[in-house]
Amino acid sequence: MYFWNDFGSMITLRQIEALQWIVMLGTFDRAARRLGLTQSAISKRIHELEAATGITLFDRSGRGAYLTPEGGRVLAMGREMLSMRERIVQIGTQTSRPRRLVRLGITELTALTWLPRLMGALRASGSANIDIKPEVGLSRHLFRGLVNGNLDLIVIPEVFSDPAVSSIRLAEVHNAWMASPQLVAKQKTYSLEELRALTVLLQGLDSGSGAYYDRWLKRTGATFERVLSSNSLIALVGLVVAGLGITYLPTLSFSRMVDEGKLMIVPTKLVLPPVPYAAMTSNARKDNACDEIVLLMEKSCDFSSQYQL
Repeated sequence: MYFWNDFGSMITLRQIEALQWIVMLGTFDRAARRLGLTQSAISKRIHELEAATGITLFDRSGRGAYLTPEGGRVLAMGREMLSMRERIVQIGTQTSRPRRLVRLGITELTALTWLPRLMGALRASGSANIDIKPEVGLSRHLFRGLVNGNLDLIVIPEVFSDPAVSSIRLAEVHNAWMASPQLVAKQKTYSLEELRALTVLLQGLDSGSGAYYDRWLKRTGATFERVLSSNSLIALVGLVVAGLGITYLPTLSFSRMVDEGKLMIVPTKLVLPPVPYAAMTSNARKDNACDEIVLLMEKSCDFSSQYQL
């Protein structure tokens, strides 16, 4: 499918698709691998699109693939074109197209927050031929399942990497140190030394957040004497509410428990960096169904509250 501008230059959906994947994956090279092209081929598509539109799509003054304001508008309209293509393809074929099973791997936090919202968006999109088989697990195990071909699409903290995997950033989750109000003093900012005097509850290294913060704590030189570890987010919350120690939890996701007085945000001098979350797919197994779900994830991903509809 292609379109002609007033000057006779051709705008193709392949060019739009290249633009979309460059923005989603962050670099020309990653987008080329995702589409099975060489970097020169995907660069050629972008140059052709710029020539056809007369618009400079990317700011080339620095490193990285950053859209110009005009490029952002082209991408927004281009996504509408890609969506229209999908709707055209679906006309009269819903009953004849085989159902596609997508094996989706997610962590507890996604299941607790925006998974219901994603499923609602999928149903509303008219993708009746896509079935989701969810698997809730630890990030390391889910990543291994993706690489081994046992999963098609995963959403985990962006900690693990492999050249065969494409990673599309969805959001950053801000965490805070939290404890039972009975365990810590109110209106007090805790130093690292004062934190060391408490029992610290940490997620294990098979957890994406656990691995992310383990690396960060080691870089900052923060060590703790009394540590309890669990790979289960829900179990950690229970231990904290019971007053058995202090831990880090997603700030917005558990704000209701803070409002109810079951948890308290503990001000500390050891401020936690946000954890990046990404949708990951295999470069070797291209799948339009997964691409469609990832686009819905970009609109649905929201870790701010639990059980969103």
